[in-house]
Amino acid sequence: MVRDELKIKVEGFVQKGLRRPGLAVVLIGENPASHVYVKNKIAACKKAGIESFFHQFSADVSLPEVLNLIEKLNNDKNVDGILVQLPLPKHLPTDEILEALAPDKDADGLHPYNLGQLFSGKDGLRPCTPKGIMVLLERYGVNLAGKQAVVVGRSNLVGKPIALMLQEKNATVTMCHSKTANLEEVCRSADVLVVAAGRENMISGKWVKPGAVVVDVGINRIETPTGESQLVGDVEFKSAQAVASLITPVPGGVGPMTVAMLLANTVAAYEKHVAT
Repeated sequence: MVRDELKIKVEGFVQKGLRRPGLAVVLIGENPASHVYVKNKIAACKKAGIESFFHQFSADVSLPEVLNLIEKLNNDKNVDGILVQLPLPKHLPTDEILEALAPDKDADGLHPYNLGQLFSGKDGLRPCTPKGIMVLLERYGVNLAGKQAVVVGRSNLVGKPIALMLQEKNATVTMCHSKTANLEEVCRSADVLVVAAGRENMISGKWVKPGAVVVDVGINRIETPTGESQLVGDVEFKSAQAVASLITPVPGGVGPMTVAMLLANTVAAYEKHVAT
């Protein structure tokens, strides 16, 4: 639905004689998962009517080469959003590369400026996965005001930003991690439980408060007893589904919303560059 809304908005710009929004995607190395993600993101751009500009480097690319490309994209008037697909090869400093992005073209919402805007409660491009979670909660009618929210995981990508966004909606937020004492007990106190720990099936239904809303951000590939590969989340789905009022599946839950928010950030950046 979000993507359909964006497509309608983009076509409205085009009908006014404006150019289409543009997203530049930078892929470095041969990580198979990254290649799949980038392919899906480019396909999503096409469906929404957004131009995509694909740039690929080998795994041994030098830092100056990457920074040179980013500078060109920062100055390209046809590019509204820039996505550097993570993770990067080990020899490349992720922070330095993300900081090189123009903040108003930071499609992933991970530039320190945009994270600072979030911390300050000011407008800015928000990290895609947390933003997607908030849109999901809103569209399913989850009222966060006064609710107990527990976030498992403290990454800059998901844990920290989603905690701030939940607080913006007047939830009372507890952040947990691997050192949290009585983690099971804390999780069971949650009206809204967001799990982004990166450990398959870490949270069982016994850890979920009856009627809670569970958002599973984890994507873990495991091998089944038959030798087949399977994607699972950080939450043990069947046992948690039995007690939760709402729960996101893996795959097919948060992932598609993350891509939709990438497109939404690109369109939002475009509106500031062109349509105002």
